[in-house]
Amino acid sequence: MRRGTKWMRCTRESGFGCAARTSRVCGPFACASRREDLREQFSPGGYAGQVLTRIDLRGESAASLGGRRLAGALPRARLDVEAALEAVRPVCEDVRLRGSAAVRDQTKRFDGVDLATTRVPPSALRDALSELGGQVRAALEEAARRARLVHEAQVPRDTVTTVADGATVTERYVPVGRAGVYVPVIPAQVAGVTEIAVASPPRPDRGGLPHPAVLAACALLGVTEVHAAGGAQAIAMFGYGTADCPPADIVSGPGNVYVAAAKRLLQGRIGTDAEAGPTEIAIIADHSADPVLVAADLVAQAEHDPLAACLLITTDPGLADRTDGELGRQVAGARHRERVEAALAGQSACVLVDDVDAALAVADAWAPEHLEIQAERAVELASRVRNAGAVFVGPFAPVSLGDYLAGSNHVLPTGGTSRHSGGLSVLTFLRGIHVVEYDAAALAEVAPHIDALGGAEDLAAHVSAVRARVAAAGSAPRR
Repeated sequence: MRRGTKWMRCTRESGFGCAARTSRVCGPFACASRREDLREQFSPGGYAGQVLTRIDLRGESAASLGGRRLAGALPRARLDVEAALEAVRPVCEDVRLRGSAAVRDQTKRFDGVDLATTRVPPSALRDALSELGGQVRAALEEAARRARLVHEAQVPRDTVTTVADGATVTERYVPVGRAGVYVPVIPAQVAGVTEIAVASPPRPDRGGLPHPAVLAACALLGVTEVHAAGGAQAIAMFGYGTADCPPADIVSGPGNVYVAAAKRLLQGRIGTDAEAGPTEIAIIADHSADPVLVAADLVAQAEHDPLAACLLITTDPGLADRTDGELGRQVAGARHRERVEAALAGQSACVLVDDVDAALAVADAWAPEHLEIQAERAVELASRVRNAGAVFVGPFAPVSLGDYLAGSNHVLPTGGTSRHSGGLSVLTFLRGIHVVEYDAAALAEVAPHIDALGGAEDLAAHVSAVRARVAAAGSAPRR
């Protein structure tokens, strides 16, 4: 359950109470570009002409279309975490000083719910699961099964490397002891995390409990510790600990700009995964793509968030025209039309390029969260992608599949950060530890090298610590 679901309430007034990515439109962080043209462009009967702004890069080679050339040229909503830092700093400090009382006060202020404790009673989890519809439960169970298979394959094995006779270095992977998560839970479970605590915003219409779908999913996965808390105060709760919630070693899961700011503020005290921004999709499409499917996927991503960014990269101007026509029809009938219109008008575009090499170069420069390839030789093109959170290959692998049932993780890097970061995985909850074993002969063999390197750094005690062992081993009686 991630973005765009109705139960993820946007708290525009406070900006803190909701951990959902749909709430990123709050406050001064909303992108207002082209909003004044919305009603003219999105007429009651559909569209008056071209839907997506066009960026014509034809005539430019793939080699020229790098990040430096395209910096600022491709649309993307701005996530101003630095500006949000000052807003969340007193919230986090209050939790550090007053613990549960601070979380309770902030939850009452930001979410309109006064809770005696953040801890959700076990009976609420059981009730939510028992009341879950059969079809939804079956879908959740299948989604969990597929996700578990994918994440179990990610678990690295310990490796032992013999660097010389009698000298080995073992790489061990050890899970953190306690994780605080929004979603998802399965990677932490597969990693072997002993304690997993879930936080989800309380709802006034649910008696202060999180949405029953969240509670049912937790019960289905065997998670027993759930907290009715969201926003920056939830991050601070996991970071500093309260009487209701012991501190965690890491916090993970997407949230609004205030959640991202709280993660940045507490980084170092607690491990974090990423500062997730508004969702985004890029679609590489050529003449073989079906404009109905291309438009459907753009609308589906725009449905998440008014700040969603949608980029169509095509070698075929005719496809761009046909996709515009389909957008006109599909957006007019969309349930969340206003949200979709805002995203398509605000930070979305169609990029025209000469060939698929140039299309790949543009995609890599933009480094999208999701990249679809609807083109000939899609598998081969996908193997050449360098920067993307996840790649969806061919006409039958839409991003919507990844949101629910693909088995892949859908907590992915946004805002161009896929240039250097990957999505949430089992590795998020694991730490590599080197175990070094040398016998006396192996240490004696490298002692002259340590003499040289330690002497070069003027660290005589380092050299002595090795030489004392070599001398002791040499004087010990042989057995």
